[in-house]
Amino acid sequence: MPDFDNSIAVFIDYENLALDATPKGGGKRKTVVHPDIGKVLERLLEKGKLVAKRAYCDWQRYPEAVAPLHALGVDLMEIPDRGLTGKNSADIRLAVDAVELCHSKEFINVFAIVSGDSDFTPLVSRLKENGKTVIGVGMRDSTSDLLAANCDEFIFYEDIGMSADTPSIPDNLAEEKRKAYELLFDSIEALQRENVDTMHSSLIKDTIRRKAPQFNETAHGYRSFTRLLEEAQSYGLISMHKDAKSGTWVVEGFVS
Repeated sequence: MPDFDNSIAVFIDYENLALDATPKGGGKRKTVVHPDIGKVLERLLEKGKLVAKRAYCDWQRYPEAVAPLHALGVDLMEIPDRGLTGKNSADIRLAVDAVELCHSKEFINVFAIVSGDSDFTPLVSRLKENGKTVIGVGMRDSTSDLLAANCDEFIFYEDIGMSADTPSIPDNLAEEKRKAYELLFDSIEALQRENVDTMHSSLIKDTIRRKAPQFNETAHGYRSFTRLLEEAQSYGLISMHKDAKSGTWVVEGFVS
């Protein structure tokens, strides 16, 4: 079972994720393809409550990222031009803040380090020495093997959202119902990734609300959450059975 009681602090080395899009050796700046931090946070929500979200960068270099990150509730920590402060200034600030939070907020038991930089390996080790679980997130081609090996779990950015097993949503569904199916399928996938074998309907609904707190099945055209599940089963998209003790639906997974 996933531990939804986890309190997670997220520390984002933003420039590390956008590193491949910036020019090397100076020269005119290239067009930057910004990482989708929203999908990173959604993935981490599958593991607990995000109680702190901080991103470190010289934001004058990435002005297009500021508004989207603000919208996600991420605190932007300003790091001056690396030419003035040294290339490791963002790394040092991130590490200092993480260790400070580790000691001042004992209820935070999971730290997510969004970076592939090997310089964070000592930070990972220090957090683990203090009894914290550490999850890493980084780009596959720029992630240090040493960092990935030291984390309790490492998620490659490119793998987030990828799934070949999700069934197609029926074309004849109204738009509001399609959105409900997207949330349903996403939550089933999330529980499967966390190796949950028994997916009671209440657990699936709780998972949906963790990612979309405003979710209400009636707004999507269903009298109850059970009705949504039963319709998905009638379309041959998911398989379910009734729990012998409680009589509630238990989702077994997607139909192949």
